[in-house]
Amino acid sequence: MMEHSNLPFRIWYLAILFMTATKKGISACEMQRQLGYNRYMTVWSLMHRIRTLMGKRDDLYSLTGMIEFDEGFFEIATSENERKSLKRGKGSQRQEDVGVMAESTPLVDINTGIETKHCRYFKMKVLNSQKSESVNTLFQDKVTSDSIVFTDQGKNYQDIHKYVDMHITEKSSKHTTRTTLKWAHIAISNAKRTFLGVYHKMSSDHLQSYLNEFAYKLNRRNFADLFERVIIAAVFPYWYESA
Repeated sequence: MMEHSNLPFRIWYLAILFMTATKKGISACEMQRQLGYNRYMTVWSLMHRIRTLMGKRDDLYSLTGMIEFDEGFFEIATSENERKSLKRGKGSQRQEDVGVMAESTPLVDINTGIETKHCRYFKMKVLNSQKSESVNTLFQDKVTSDSIVFTDQGKNYQDIHKYVDMHITEKSSKHTTRTTLKWAHIAISNAKRTFLGVYHKMSSDHLQSYLNEFAYKLNRRNFADLFERVIIAAVFPYWYESA
């Protein structure tokens, strides 16, 4: 990650510390102020290198078990004139389509019989298109074949059963959002609020980078040593699976 960089280690370590010390993230402008560094683009590039590292680390792992999957549409930066000429709704050029996966385990309270869900790990990937090929590639690369997948009845999900043990679909509704696909929608909602509050506008070219950071920290939400884990990921080869 630090290869060919002229920045001192102190700047790198402080940047990693600021990015891992807060759950919601930090903008490049705020990072520049905290570091006392004059060049904005240098700080911006440094942060994206760290986000790329986070994405590569999470790409080492595949999801398994019972998995929720749905798509979220994230607003991207466009000029006012462009916005007027771009279509609205699903497939709009104003938005990027993101596939969101969540390992979700059903739980039942033996005393009350109340059903809940426990969620483990997430993956969030920008999809190249809204066609089934993009979804199929995601399941080939990121999910183990013995998994059980829950989705709505989207037409681009028709081939998922070829890559997993079982594919269960439900008609999209408010009930499905709150139950079957609960954790996938919580992740989408939280990511949108975080991006809007911290970064305000993001280009489509760098959306995956921001998703990398969000998913990396979400997957390690119960770990207190996030700074140390990023340092380990930075200095050890990517096959060293401890971070």
